[in-house]
Amino acid sequence: MQLIKKIMEKKGKEKIVSITAYDYAFARIVEEVGFDFILVGDSLAMVVLGYDSPIYASMQDMLRHTRAVARGARKTLIVGDMPAGSYDTVDQAIENARAFIDAGAKAVKIEGPKKEIIKALVEEGIPVMGHLGLTPQTIHDYRVQGKEKGEADRIKKEAKIVEKAGVFTIILECVPEKLGKEITELVSVPVVGIGAGRFCDGQILVIHDILGLYDKFIPKFAKRYLNLREEIYKALLEFKRDVLKGSFPSDEHVFK
Repeated sequence: MQLIKKIMEKKGKEKIVSITAYDYAFARIVEEVGFDFILVGDSLAMVVLGYDSPIYASMQDMLRHTRAVARGARKTLIVGDMPAGSYDTVDQAIENARAFIDAGAKAVKIEGPKKEIIKALVEEGIPVMGHLGLTPQTIHDYRVQGKEKGEADRIKKEAKIVEKAGVFTIILECVPEKLGKEITELVSVPVVGIGAGRFCDGQILVIHDILGLYDKFIPKFAKRYLNLREEIYKALLEFKRDVLKGSFPSDEHVFK
């Protein structure tokens, strides 16, 4: 696939820019700006659906939002995040990954060193993105991973496992910058960091974090470029006041 090939060719040459988004409206804007890929992440369970963990994202949730993003970004690589419990066996993984492809994704993301699952999907012609470091579906202690040597060595080993299994890119989350650099140099596929330092092949953030829409939890690695929540609050408050004092609708908003 040309979009995936283009991303892989950027390894060590040009930074990969990506984002996690969940709906049609934001997907349209992302495509206009021009990002390498959009991840429809299971974090939607938290920032969109109001749960306290991504493990509550269902296949139904993920497919609905994948369809929405695919409708908004028809020329961008869409990656569907396989939710917890959707790839416990090879047969289950293939069935659910195909559902993502049918929904408009061009690839799927899988957490952890699931060698057999990844190989099976790749053999079925379904591109797979890996996800290592802090893997929220199985690690519920939100702390930096790989600070200790043994843990760092394990993550390096996992990177080689998923590379050999056939992933086209690895998301590396919440690890020390030094480890992010080492893993980026260790594998031949692009490493896209989220809290993995400056030396990865690219970066990804959640759109709600960038725009300041989600204030329940703000990761250290996320940079807010806008406080959109505050702007929305102001707009809604102004609308409420206009209605209460009778200044909306005005003459320009009514039919004659």
